[in-house]
Amino acid sequence: MTERMIAVVTAGLTTPSSSRLLADQLAAAVRDELSGRGIASRVETIEVRDYAHDLTNNLLTGFPSEELSKVLDTVTQADAVIAVTPTFSASYSGLFKMFFDVLDDKALAGKPILLGATGGTERHSLVLDFALRPLFAYLKALPVATGVYAASTDWGTGATKLRTRIAQAATELVASLHHETPTQADPYENPTPFEDLLNG
Repeated sequence: MTERMIAVVTAGLTTPSSSRLLADQLAAAVRDELSGRGIASRVETIEVRDYAHDLTNNLLTGFPSEELSKVLDTVTQADAVIAVTPTFSASYSGLFKMFFDVLDDKALAGKPILLGATGGTERHSLVLDFALRPLFAYLKALPVATGVYAASTDWGTGATKLRTRIAQAATELVASLHHETPTQADPYENPTPFEDLLNG
């Protein structure tokens, strides 16, 4: 089977950033999932902050620089996309939005995409559903069901739960690449008896 190319778009503002850390873990999980199926893959990571001036000039002039044009082509030609943004004012960052503003509005049509976001507190986790999903619905992309939000606590004691979400999202992205319906374990298949809950 032909090699799959995964484009990773991360819009962290610092180096290193929690957005880049999450993006790298998502990419590694997708690569492992593909490898487990015997499928070769290539990951191209785009740090949006490296193209901040080019993005501004593109918005002002209507034309991308040569370097920015290559990066936009990478996303257009990818088999799937992982997009991760920091959370600012309960939404995606302006830099993240700028990148997708200059991307051709047909570039992501029908393309599987895994959404990720980072923030200081769990309260902002709804950014995935109230900001990111509408944006990519407009661009006609196909976001997988599981988005991954990582708060500050997820890098410490919450790391196990974060890894579980990452693995689930990666499985769904690879399944979407192959037009499969991912299966999930039914959490109610073996319910805890009510008496045990009362006693526990």
